[in-house]
This record gives sequence, structure tokens and C-alpha cells, in this order.
Amino acid sequence: MEIAVFTSQKGTKVVTAMDLHQMLELGNHHYGVNVRRWLKDVYQFQDGIRRPVVMKDYALRKQKDLSVVEDYYLSVELAKLIALQSKSKAKLKLARYLQEIEHTEGSQMPLNREEVMNMIELVKAMSMRSCQEAAEQRHLDVYTNRNGNSSGNWWNYRASLMGYSAEDLRTRMENKGIGSKGKTQRQMLQYLDPLETIRTAIIDHFMALGKMAAFARAMGDLAKNLAQQLELEIFDDRLAGNMFAPEINTALVQQVKSMQRERA
Repeated sequence: MEIAVFTSQKGTKVVTAMDLHQMLELGNHHYGVNVRRWLKDVYQFQDGIRRPVVMKDYALRKQKDLSVVEDYYLSVELAKLIALQSKSKAKLKLARYLQEIEHTEGSQMPLNREEVMNMIELVKAMSMRSCQEAAEQRHLDVYTNRNGNSSGNWWNYRASLMGYSAEDLRTRMENKGIGSKGKTQRQMLQYLDPLETIRTAIIDHFMALGKMAAFARAMGDLAKNLAQQLELEIFDDRLAGNMFAPEINTALVQQVKSMQRERA
């Protein structure tokens, strides 16, 4: 089962509401009612339980034939969630197909030379503890705002996004004979895999900017690889006179610390 997949101007994979409705084998006479309900329903997105957000999860599709029936571009994630909530007999097969697209989306976004150079500077900035903390706080703020000013389920959501939980890290610490009591995830990572804190911070950064989870994770993986090649070390810039600090774009550092979330 395949559905036409398009790429938005932001590089996001999308499908059309009309195609999704047809693939779910729903009656054409119910199209308008179904689509209106799709855009108003509440779903379990990767960044929390919420309604779809215009220009992030969906956008009106401009049609050249001036059709009286409105069509929409839907993010692959939203399309998958709609399929799963439908009563269609084809929903599981279609949802699996959309999930495959969703999981590969982030790894299929090549960067040009300028973007790679910008990423290198961002990776250097994220070797600073203050920038890591700022990125995490912005991500938490975005998550809280999108979930009715509630941060509930934040750590479970974060674990699924990052690929590890606090309990996972504690187990690894114990296996190495290192005490974990009272340590934060960042502190445990400093013992286990310091450059993972850069990957985590980059994911936080792009999620706070409203990017797709697959894209954010792909950028996080790239960032960690770049950090390894650059032989970066993590340092606490709150301490004066750190001789291991790399040469960093100070303007970018300030931007990272004060950056406001882009409109999705």
C-alpha cells in the first residue's frame, strides 16, 4: 500500500487529506466532515497530547482548478495518527507504511556546505553546559505550552525521543561500579558518554524550533559524529578559565541561550 508523499518547503514529508481519505477507503460523501474532525481531534503526538497545529502539522493546499472541496497537506506523523484512529479496515497497513516514512524522514535531508559549517559551530556551542541547559529548558517550555501548561509525562516523552531513560543510565552506572544516587541524567552521561550530551542538546534545540522528531534525531546523530571528529570535550563554562574550551562563536552562543522558538 502506497500513498503519494510530497516534500514541503520546510523539507517535511507530507501527504494530502484527499489521498489519505481515499487510501482509508472512506466514503467520498463524508470527506468534508471527516477532514474537519481530523483537524480538531486530539492526538498523541511525539511532543505530547494535543490538537494539530496549522503550519506545523497541516496546511491548506492551494489548488489550480479552483475546486470547491478544500484539500490539506498533512504531516506524515499526523496522517499516521489519523489512520490509527479511523475505523478503516486498511488503517494498520497504511499506518505501518506511514511510520516507515516517518522513521526515515530525518536521515534523507542532506546538508549543503554552508549548513554543515553552521552545524559545526552549533556543535561547538553545545559543548558548553550553559547552552545544553538552555536548549533543554526551551524544549521543556515548548512541550509545556503545547500540553495545556502541563509538563506531565515529560520524562517518558523525553526517554522515547532520546533513546534512553534515567533508569537506563543508572543501570549502566551500576554496571561500571559508579554510584548514581543524586546525579542528573546530564551528570551520568558525563561519566558514561560525554559527547551524548551534545547529541541530546542538539535534539532539544531542533525540537524547540518546532522541527520533526526524525529530523531532530538525525541532526543529533550528525552532531555527535562531528563532535567526535573535532575531538571536543564538554566543559562547564560557568567556571572561569577553562583551558579546554574550544574557540567558539560567542554571538552564536548568546543566540542559543536567548533564542525564541520559531513559529512552526
